[in-house]
Amino acid sequence: MDRKQHVAIFTTASLPWMTGTAVNPLFRAAYLAKDGERKVTLVIPWLSLKDQKLVYPNNTTFGSPSEQESFIRQWLEERTAFISGFAILFYPGKFAVDKRSILPVGDISEIIPDEEADIAVLEEPEHLTWFHHGKRWKTKFRLVIGIIHTNYLEYVKREKNGQFQAFLLKYVNSWVVSIYCHKVIRLSAATQDYPRSIICNVHGVNPKFLEIGKERFEQQHSSNHQAFTKGAYYIGKMIWNKGYGELLKLLNDHQKELAGIEIDLYGNGEDSDQVKEAANKLKLTVRVHPGRDHADPLFHDFKVFLNPSTTDVVCTTTAEALAMGKIVVCANHPSNDFFKQFPNCRIYDDDNGFVEATCKALSEEPVPLTDAQRYELSWEAATERFLKVSELNQVFATEREKNSSKEFASVSLNLWKSMEDTSAYFHYLALGFETTRRAFGAIPGSLQPDEEQRKELGLATSSKHSL
Repeated sequence: MDRKQHVAIFTTASLPWMTGTAVNPLFRAAYLAKDGERKVTLVIPWLSLKDQKLVYPNNTTFGSPSEQESFIRQWLEERTAFISGFAILFYPGKFAVDKRSILPVGDISEIIPDEEADIAVLEEPEHLTWFHHGKRWKTKFRLVIGIIHTNYLEYVKREKNGQFQAFLLKYVNSWVVSIYCHKVIRLSAATQDYPRSIICNVHGVNPKFLEIGKERFEQQHSSNHQAFTKGAYYIGKMIWNKGYGELLKLLNDHQKELAGIEIDLYGNGEDSDQVKEAANKLKLTVRVHPGRDHADPLFHDFKVFLNPSTTDVVCTTTAEALAMGKIVVCANHPSNDFFKQFPNCRIYDDDNGFVEATCKALSEEPVPLTDAQRYELSWEAATERFLKVSELNQVFATEREKNSSKEFASVSLNLWKSMEDTSAYFHYLALGFETTRRAFGAIPGSLQPDEEQRKELGLATSSKHSL
């Protein structure tokens, strides 16, 4: 009875891939474990060397999970002021080049022993369960909380046959999330709606950005030195649907009104060459640079962060810019609702509003953040919001429904007692065959880890699933 509650956080990416689903779950694990009241495990994908070379920047690779874990912990400790007391475990993953995503291989719920399966936090639950074949998450864990990070429908709509694909994906997402999650947290209203969902931004800002902002404020008030000496910039993965398309169109259509301003763009990505080409055609001064860490001193002197993106759910770089004391110009979009409470967030409704907000921001000085506003951006506040909406601290009145068998399919005919159980059973059956998995879009050979992955992760030898 005295055993600590165990929270297992499963996510779809890991450092050194600097993506939101690698960084935010890492901070969540650190801050949930900080007070020592619960046991926390972060479960992240392990990639083969071939896939590491495709995903990780600067030719960074790891020969073993322990080597990657050391890298992750060092990165985290350089950004937080405390030693993190959580565990890190790895599940086998494969990189899907067409989806630019890491997908799980095998039943990753098995990473957590049954006796410790209290609470599972699924970061991107749809992504983690599209191709899941194994024990049902709701049966394995007492409470399963899904956190919706990504506006998949908005991305898919921009592809060929996008409207039809988005229609199908919306129902597939709702299907898998409803059968595998008890609760769903949407970071903003920019995502599709889900049953049993609540909207709450449970993400915070890397503490380093808050420190930068505080230093700028002190510098500004301790002397007559100007805190911000540069103009406007944007940073993000350099692909058209990450805001670059919207920004360059706005700049192109309003070159006369924006004459004289200079803008710097920072990022790496598949569309870098096209972005450079489009920027060079403008009469405005728009410089395009390779991607850098947003905390790099290079960015400290910029005063205005421009972000017209409407594909984000809650933009991490916008939060970071606000934390550093900058003025942010962003669209009136559900993804930016959380930021409207901050005086340095300038919202626009249309093209003319963008021009007006940008010119005004460049002519003014940012308003210093209060301690309360600074706290609202922190991971401490984000963790409080998460604990409140997820109700992790509540005492469960009912016991988990555990099945003694390791296989989901061996449950009795009680399975058919509800539509949800029937639906979950259908998903289990459909995703148990290579042909149907491929039809759904799974990576070939992802039903079970291969021998190389088993060896690297110390997993048991392959065994056949039986129905």
